[in-house]
Amino acid sequence: MIHETIAQNLAQFVVPMLRRPAHLQTAALCLRQKGKRREVLVITSRGTGRWILPKGWPMKGKTLAEAAAREAWEEAGVRGYVSAEPVGSYFGRKMTDGGLGLRCQVYVYRVDVTGIDDDFKEAGQRRRKWVTPSRAAKMVQEPDLKALLRAI
Repeated sequence: MIHETIAQNLAQFVVPMLRRPAHLQTAALCLRQKGKRREVLVITSRGTGRWILPKGWPMKGKTLAEAAAREAWEEAGVRGYVSAEPVGSYFGRKMTDGGLGLRCQVYVYRVDVTGIDDDFKEAGQRRRKWVTPSRAAKMVQEPDLKALLRAI
């Protein structure tokens, strides 16, 4: 009992000191209209092959919205109009080359797709798939991103 109380008191002070603020990333919510159906573009990550939105780190000299549009092009070959304000955000993990998982807050910007090319920077390294928002929500892993996609 006394050891349990000491451990709880210690955790109360030590755990907050070990937490670091989340790293910042930006993502592109690429949308298109296919007849009466709205579709979202999901892509695979290069490392694990899990389904994600095109995303990356902030870029010097670019707004987060501009960086999201750039990631959409580099990772998926998408061109389009990007919203200036995020449609939401979610928390996720970015695996580093050394295997360390960084906690990231990812701000999501809507990109209304005007074109998609097959020749882009990461072509051949990722798969792309157009799906309904509800299907995309089932494919991604992050709970907050699932909720964001369901709300579309």
